[in-house]
Amino acid sequence: MTKKTPIQANFKQSDYRQLGLAVINTELAAVEKLKSRIDASFTRACELLLACDGRIVVTGMGKSGHIGGKIAATLASTGSPAFFVHPGEASHGDLGMITAKDVVLALSNSGNTTEILTIVPIIKRFGVPLISMTGNTKSALATEADVNLDVSVTQEACPHGLAPTSSTTVALVMGDALAIALLQARGFTEEDFALSHPGGSLGRRLLCHVEDIMHTGNAIPKVNRQATVSEALLEMTGKNMGMTAIVDENDDLLGIYTDGDLRRSLDKNIDIHTAPIEKVMTKGCKTAHAHDLAAKVLKQMDDFKINGILITDENNKLIGALNMHDLLRAGIV
Repeated sequence: MTKKTPIQANFKQSDYRQLGLAVINTELAAVEKLKSRIDASFTRACELLLACDGRIVVTGMGKSGHIGGKIAATLASTGSPAFFVHPGEASHGDLGMITAKDVVLALSNSGNTTEILTIVPIIKRFGVPLISMTGNTKSALATEADVNLDVSVTQEACPHGLAPTSSTTVALVMGDALAIALLQARGFTEEDFALSHPGGSLGRRLLCHVEDIMHTGNAIPKVNRQATVSEALLEMTGKNMGMTAIVDENDDLLGIYTDGDLRRSLDKNIDIHTAPIEKVMTKGCKTAHAHDLAAKVLKQMDDFKINGILITDENNKLIGALNMHDLLRAGIV
C-alpha cells in the first residue's frame, strides 16, 4: 500500500496560488531561453523534415515519449505525415515500421536513454536522417544525430528537480515550432487542415460551406421592388427568417429588409400598407458566397452584428439566404 503523505499543518490556501505562479514563472523563463536556439540547427532540422518522402518517425521514453506522441500528432494534423514508435518496442520488431524514406525524431532529456541508443545503430544502417531533441548537447544521442535541437533547461518546476516539468514544456514548444514552420513552408491551408479533422465540431466548422446549409429556391425570402412593406412583412413571416431580399425582375439583389428595418420604419410612422419597400429597404447590404466556409460567414455576421445574410453569385444574383438558426443547427456556432 502506498503511504499517504500528510498535508503540512501550516499550509494555507494562498500558498496554492503562489506555488502555481512559481511553476508558471519557471516554465516561462525556460521557454524564453528557447528563443536563442531557433538557429541554424533548427533550420537544418526543418529542411530534413520538409524533404522527407516518407514519414516522420517520433520516438521517446517515459515523459519524453508522451511529449513525442503529441508532437507526432501535431505534425500529422498539420501536413507532415508522422507517427510515434515506442523505443522499447522498436528493438522487438517495430523497427520494421521505419523505411529508408523516413526521418527519425528522437526525444531524450538526458540524451543517454538506453532504449533509444540501442536502436540508433540500426537507424544509421538504414541511412535514415536522425534528428535528436535533448537536454544535453554533449550526450551520446546528440553526438550521433545528424542534427541536435537543444531543449535543455536550468531548472525544473518541481522543487526537487525530479519531475519533468520545464523540460517537457520546452520540448513540446520546440515540437510545435517545427510543426508550424513546416505547415507554413508547405502552404498548408485551412481546407487541408479540415480534411484531416473531419469529425466533431472542429470538422464541422472547417468543412461546412454556406451552400451546404443555405435556403434556396422557393425557401428564399424575397419580394420585387414594387412590393409594399406589408407584402414584404408577409414574406418575412412566411419564410420565418427575420428578413427578406428585394430583387429586380432579373433576380439581381437590390437590398434587404429586416426586423430591425421594420422597427425603424414604425419609428418614422411609415404607413406599411402603402409605403414601397424600395424606399425603406437597406441598400448595399452584406452578402456571402455559396463556396464560403460557414465559419467565416459566422464571423462576418458577428462582426457586423447581423442575424441573417443573403447569398449571391459573382453577378450579384440572389441564390440563397442564411440566418443564425441555420448555423446553430449545423453546429457551427
